[in-house]
Amino acid sequence: MIRVGIVGGTGYTGAELLRILARHPGVELRAITSRSEAGKPVAELFPHLRGSLDLCFSEPSEAVLGACDLVFFATPNGTAMGSTPELLAAGVRVIDLAADFRLKDPALWERWYGMPHQCPGLLEEAVYGLPELNREAIRDARLIANPGCYPTAVTLGFLPLVEAGAVDPAWLIADAKSGVSGAGRKATTGLLMAEVGESFKAYSATGHRHAPEIMQNLKQFAGVDVGLTFVPHLAPMIRGIEATLYARLVDTSVDVQELYRDRYAGEAFVDVMPGGHPDTRSVRGANLCRIAVAQQASGEVVIVQSVIDNLVKGAAGQAVQNMNLMSGLPESAGLEAVALLP
Repeated sequence: MIRVGIVGGTGYTGAELLRILARHPGVELRAITSRSEAGKPVAELFPHLRGSLDLCFSEPSEAVLGACDLVFFATPNGTAMGSTPELLAAGVRVIDLAADFRLKDPALWERWYGMPHQCPGLLEEAVYGLPELNREAIRDARLIANPGCYPTAVTLGFLPLVEAGAVDPAWLIADAKSGVSGAGRKATTGLLMAEVGESFKAYSATGHRHAPEIMQNLKQFAGVDVGLTFVPHLAPMIRGIEATLYARLVDTSVDVQELYRDRYAGEAFVDVMPGGHPDTRSVRGANLCRIAVAQQASGEVVIVQSVIDNLVKGAAGQAVQNMNLMSGLPESAGLEAVALLP
């Protein structure tokens, strides 16, 4: 059994980690930390876990976390990098669900996240935890930078086109929408039901911090810098990411459906549809990215539709997928749940 600790178990991604790990056949949950809720039974804060999890929240402790085999950080940006060096030195593997280790350039990190990086020496070692890109490196990693939800949907959507050199890498457009849980579990006026319900809006149109993460991913396969226009939107729903992506083909004779089918053949958590329009509810609660590709009359522009549950494949489920790979477990262990409907 893998002895697991979770730092920051009170947010939405922490709750989702608990839901998945509580029934994971290869995991022993040893610690769930929260300074604000220390001493409180987890099931008191999250009643849906009653009967599945008999643990209390505890103060973060180096002794307790250091006795784990692996620790997840489900914490705000800038938290994990303060404790990760000590955990790694103690032989504990780390999966960070925030952005502390996603960008390789510490100056770029500081520009987008507004703080200096505390351990820039670990940025090169950290493996970007998107298994469909870096599966073999993940198996041997000590430190995983779990991808963001927008970057997961957008990267998986563009990847086959960029990797094959089938599109102009300087002309990529991502029009993405997220449910409100993507903003975290906090009391903010702009996220209240009365503010979000029956409304729809774009935000960060001048630049979003996930754009450099997506561009870093795609450059890895394009071999050159990519030109990306990325605009996120807030949708009046709780869970889900829908990314409608546009790219200009350099050869209109390319069979894009075959390209996607071949690239993701054998991938348990990517479903390439033969047609139609994937919706977010078809992946709600599941560790799955569902993709469809289309072309209009001229055939010059390919349109990719990519949907995920931002809390599962976009966060906690993907983190567990990474844990399974790092621990030599079946990649799908604990992640077999199908989507919820309605």
